Amino acid sequence: MIDDMFGGVPQVDADWYPHWLSPEEAALAFASLIDEVPWKQDRIGTPGGVKPLPRLTAWQGDPGAVYIYSGIRNEPLAWTPTVQALRSLAETTCKTRFNSVLLNRYRSGEDSMGWHADRERELGKEPVIASVSLGVARRFDLRHNETGQQRAFELTSGSLLVMRGRTQREWRHRVAKAPGLMGERINLTFRFVTAREDV
Repeated sequence: MIDDMFGGVPQVDADWYPHWLSPEEAALAFASLIDEVPWKQDRIGTPGGVKPLPRLTAWQGDPGAVYIYSGIRNEPLAWTPTVQALRSLAETTCKTRFNSVLLNRYRSGEDSMGWHADRERELGKEPVIASVSLGVARRFDLRHNETGQQRAFELTSGSLLVMRGRTQREWRHRVAKAPGLMGERINLTFRFVTAREDV
């Protein structure tokens, strides 16, 4: 685990497994997810109007695991076989239970995710979020809210990054555009959501 503080400089509370899956396991999972997941492209409100989300997404989970972010309401679809298998592995590694997953499919370097934190109330105060990466490597940036300090991970195929503790309260993260990058990446972020009273 990366300590919260080191020499007075804030550190990310995270566990990093760069070789969580073998290259063969990662390639097989990637190919399976392309076919078995019902991908969609949501639309999101921006200062420039409503625009397509710059990536494809899917939401799977246990019944009742509704998740709302950026005005997008996600009703859980049933677990597909490969996602269920990765969920079980992630639960064993993290020693925690996940009841849902947000999948993101980056079709090229033009697809991205802007600065944000996963702070929706149904995630709880200190959520554990297990991020599995498959396909082309992408840079994952974190920026501390107060100091502006940045930390980056190269999320290679088969890697697992587990964010926990105060990470979502104290840091924001993104996957920036990578102009010219070819090839796709799939990211699965396993989490536990609680039932909302307003859904």
